[in-house]
Amino acid sequence: MTRSDLVEALSKQFGQLAHRDAEFAVKAILDAMGEALIKGHRIEIRGFGSFTVNRRSPRAGRNPRTGERVMIPEKRVPHFKPGKGLREQVDARTAEMLACQGLTATIDSPQRG
Repeated sequence: MTRSDLVEALSKQFGQLAHRDAEFAVKAILDAMGEALIKGHRIEIRGFGSFTVNRRSPRAGRNPRTGERVMIPEKRVPHFKPGKGLREQVDARTAEMLACQGLTATIDSPQRG
């Protein structure tokens, strides 16, 4: 789903909301979330998930072209962890889709609670 898909879904769900207003609302929310992450804040949306900023330590790497060793500096990167509600919804929907196709699903990775 892209930003414009989100705007479209919002304006369809709320008929009294003009497309331009939906676009403004989506932009405002995403800008606020981006600013919070830039400041190092954690964003938690209950039932959906949380956004945090993780620190990646500096490390040694290699230039793939020359094989020369290069130092990769420390980075701060955004990270999303889905909430329990979202994980359960995705899992249930996936199981439904597979059942409709006549397939059975076994997940190789252990479930986390």
